[in-house]
Amino acid sequence: MVNPSDIRTVTTEAELREIVKEPSRSIWEKDIARIDEHARTIIAHSPFVLLSTANADGICDVSPRGDPAGSVLVLDDHRLVLADRPGNHRVDSFRNVLENPHVGLLFIVPGMNETLRVNGRATLVSDAPFLDDLVVRGKRPRLALLVDVEELYMHCAKAFLRSSLWDTTTWPDRGSLPTLGRIAKDHMGLKVAAEEIDAGLALDAKTNQY
Repeated sequence: MVNPSDIRTVTTEAELREIVKEPSRSIWEKDIARIDEHARTIIAHSPFVLLSTANADGICDVSPRGDPAGSVLVLDDHRLVLADRPGNHRVDSFRNVLENPHVGLLFIVPGMNETLRVNGRATLVSDAPFLDDLVVRGKRPRLALLVDVEELYMHCAKAFLRSSLWDTTTWPDRGSLPTLGRIAKDHMGLKVAAEEIDAGLALDAKTNQY
């Protein structure tokens, strides 16, 4: 048991800078605030994006977004579009954007340790000509996020190197981890068998991706 009195907190930036020194000027200046040719290349090769949002009270959410590489549409140097795909219908990210348009994106390319960070303001779009360019497997998205880029910069490889994320020899045996069906059964106190839940989830994942 940790005694709260033994925890020393940091409450001001001055206290923070006593521990972490100011970065060099080049670190601040790496934000180019636009989608240049290199950012376009990374976005075009990224099949997986993390979308961060927060509601009006600052309660945060991070949502994974996956599509075939190249599915994120770059409209110009300052705007990009992410399609909505079928999910659990909670629409946590979209409800947050309606209250607070500020979003953060982290573009990940398999095998690449560096990531692309994008911050900006999002608009929820229900129809636009560019939705036709977001069709996958014949399915046109009902909604999309239009993001106006305000910050854009590369993030270094240290987090991925420390975690050995792409080193398959460090990956756990999937059989040693609980299935989603088992987790859902225990989290929600469901009476249905975990195997039945897993079967339903597998069928939905196979038939309801788009």
